[in-house]
Amino acid sequence: MAKYKNKCAKSGFITLNNQSVINEDSSYSSNHESAKPWRLRCLTCGHEYGANGCDIHIRKCPECQGGAKGLDKAT
Repeated sequence: MAKYKNKCAKSGFITLNNQSVINEDSSYSSNHESAKPWRLRCLTCGHEYGANGCDIHIRKCPECQGGAKGLDKAT
């Protein structure tokens, strides 16, 4: 079985919701067992937040688009 490759999870990718993928960022705590945390920036308002790699394609900005809260910073 071929392993799925997430085409959204790469630096520079811009989603349909105008969210830019900055980089993989382990300073965020993933809430999904097999997902890596990534840092995203809203290109509309500039807000940066963490998101699971598997969620990048559906993410909306939590500040200006009513999206879900971003991932918490790791402690």
